Amino acid sequence: MTSTINGGISFWYADDGIPAPREPLAGDSTADVCIVGGGYTGLWTAYYLKKAVPFLNITVLEAKFCGYGASGRNGGWLYNGIAGRDRYARLHGHDAAVRLQQAMNNTVDEVVRTAAEEGIDAGIHRGGVLEVAYTPAQLARLRAFHATEVAFGEKDRELYGARETAERVRVAGAVGSSWTPHGARLHPVKLLKGLATAVEALGVTVHESTPVTEIRPKHAVTPYGTVRAPYVIRCTEGFTASLAGLRRTWLPMNSSMIATAPLPAEVWEEIGWSGRETLGDMAHAYMYAQRTADDRIALGGRGVPYRYGSRTDDDGSTQAATVDALRAVLVRFFPQLTGTEITHAWSGVLGVPRDWCATVTLDRSTGLGWAGGYVGSGVATANLAARTLRDLIQQDSGQAGPTDLTALPWVGHKVRKWEPEPLRWLGVHTLYAAYRSADRHELTHHTADTARIATLANRISGRR
Repeated sequence: MTSTINGGISFWYADDGIPAPREPLAGDSTADVCIVGGGYTGLWTAYYLKKAVPFLNITVLEAKFCGYGASGRNGGWLYNGIAGRDRYARLHGHDAAVRLQQAMNNTVDEVVRTAAEEGIDAGIHRGGVLEVAYTPAQLARLRAFHATEVAFGEKDRELYGARETAERVRVAGAVGSSWTPHGARLHPVKLLKGLATAVEALGVTVHESTPVTEIRPKHAVTPYGTVRAPYVIRCTEGFTASLAGLRRTWLPMNSSMIATAPLPAEVWEEIGWSGRETLGDMAHAYMYAQRTADDRIALGGRGVPYRYGSRTDDDGSTQAATVDALRAVLVRFFPQLTGTEITHAWSGVLGVPRDWCATVTLDRSTGLGWAGGYVGSGVATANLAARTLRDLIQQDSGQAGPTDLTALPWVGHKVRKWEPEPLRWLGVHTLYAAYRSADRHELTHHTADTARIATLANRISGRR
């Protein structure tokens, strides 16, 4: 058995490695639109803007290399979840939230369509999303979750009992599940690399190894020079705290993953999973997984949730205790995988607003825009955000009027800042300790009631 490759950005770079570096910014420059961040949000925004207005001079600035952050480390879930929908329903009404959900449903189709149109082979498989329950409390939450999703327009969602769940995936002890067709498995880095290639082919300038240290109206400041542009768009997600004045804007939450060695056919006969659905659960400290194109299981969840002072890691290195915890989740789901080789482990950060609501904004008085706070649902949400930023910029510049996307309730949403340290660190670690405690309680106490400590944690954190 070989040792686990820990870090190295992520398993998704194992096939063809880190891409060849693009040139850094060579000095002061100008553009019509400057995009800060070379992940999904930044690249999709550049793509849609350049397609809509080919004469635009667009520059993308990336601190490391495109896909260094969450876009190159995520679980490969292209699905229709969006952070904050229920809060938007309370703030703007049910119908507005239904429109937001429908836009997310359509976004899954849009990403699949565009990848095919651009010839991007990202290993996309449309198996939908299956979320399972394996305790009475999880089952009660699953049924409530399913009913809520149907109420927000997902009439094609299906609710399964234990037998029907096992017909899809044989998760140990599963007592029910909810499935939506609005989801797909993909290879995150293949999508990212293909998108970056498509953007450059359109004539967008991409500078890597160019960290932006400050964003102010019409300026993106770097150690190598300043890009001046009427519009400066921040697409930095979990790395936003590194920018001047933005340390408490979005909290960089850590999420960790492991990948097994390819599993033999006889193991897959036992597990099932022939539909290659993306797989999640209803635990408070939830997991997410996919069956990869080369028949591994890539599985993720929370490890150390937050580093003091909103720090981020360098290369995805993950603590041994986190790897062991994720292995335990893997074996909890599939006991036959006890002893299976874990070939890769890695971590990344996602952006979490104080109210857990994803947002997209263009400040028309300054030309500054931003999108993010996806709370782990960014693979699809970034695409919707990018198309919305395109429409907002076109509207502001007089090239187009309002659209259905610019009227969605997450546009222009304002969020208060996170608490200062050490309150931020203490709060996050206490909350996730509470969630883990709640999951242990629900595994040993066979009641349909959600553990009270989790309910309290949700209220304090702002998740509900």
